[in-house]
Amino acid sequence: MKPTLFSFKKYISLFSLLVIFGLTPIYFSINRVPKEELKPQKPYVLTTFTVLADIASNVAGDRLIVKSITKPGAEIHGYQFTPSDLIKAKGVDLIVENGLGLELWIRKFTASAGNTRRVVLSEGMEPLMIEGDAYSGRPNPHAWMSPKRTMHYVDKLVSAFIAIDPKGINTFKQNAEKYKKQLLALDNELRLHLDSLPLDQRVLVTCEGAFSYLARDYGMEEAYLWPVNSESQVTPRRMTNLIAIIKERNIPTIFCESTVSSEAQEQVAKESGASFGGSFFVDSLSNSDGPAPTLLDLQRYNLRLIKKGLAPKFVN
Repeated sequence: MKPTLFSFKKYISLFSLLVIFGLTPIYFSINRVPKEELKPQKPYVLTTFTVLADIASNVAGDRLIVKSITKPGAEIHGYQFTPSDLIKAKGVDLIVENGLGLELWIRKFTASAGNTRRVVLSEGMEPLMIEGDAYSGRPNPHAWMSPKRTMHYVDKLVSAFIAIDPKGINTFKQNAEKYKKQLLALDNELRLHLDSLPLDQRVLVTCEGAFSYLARDYGMEEAYLWPVNSESQVTPRRMTNLIAIIKERNIPTIFCESTVSSEAQEQVAKESGASFGGSFFVDSLSNSDGPAPTLLDLQRYNLRLIKKGLAPKFVN
């Protein structure tokens, strides 16, 4: 029996109904966007190392996403970035760097990551210069080791954050003032405790010359094996000179830093008669469960090591 015109119309009508009602849920499921996805994502900030990420997080609050390129414990001077680091830079709104020659790798990183807004926190600051050795006359990059100079970093971050999130201006300014009060309290705390050190013991001997700013702020002297970690070759001349200083000044305890090997410094301690007092945190924070998960914790941890090594009778 041949199909009639009525039969074709019947099949076509039935097919149309199936298509309309079958695809309607799919259409609405595709176009039904969750409310949270309609909101603009938070601006994304990437810092070169963990210390800067902590400072930035204090200023940003919950308005920005802040991450560090390097992980806790990384040596940042000559860091070799990886493909996974470049993945972190995808969609970034701002890259935060220290400057003063610290991140020797950052220009290659930003070139690989693409054209991205950046802020150099040390810009506008008059740095301390390295004295002696191969790096003589170059700026010392470790300005965050001075709480007062860290306040300069905070102000630079406020301006940079407002540029990528203008509506957050009040939050950034309020957070900055709160954090600067904590830095001022830290400055007073460091001054109080370091002033209690015997005058003839106020010499800080480390592997890297990373304490120039702290030493300048609080009336201490500094001696080290190498000026910066990117120039960390241990030569006989450097060891001999440092041993002579330790013996001449009768320095009881010497130190190193967490991101480099302390082997050479322990040998210096052995040959000079000094004790090895442990490793400071400087270029990197510790993990969250370690002794220095924030910059404020880092400074207070280092202070305890200094007091224990140079004035043990004053340590509670």
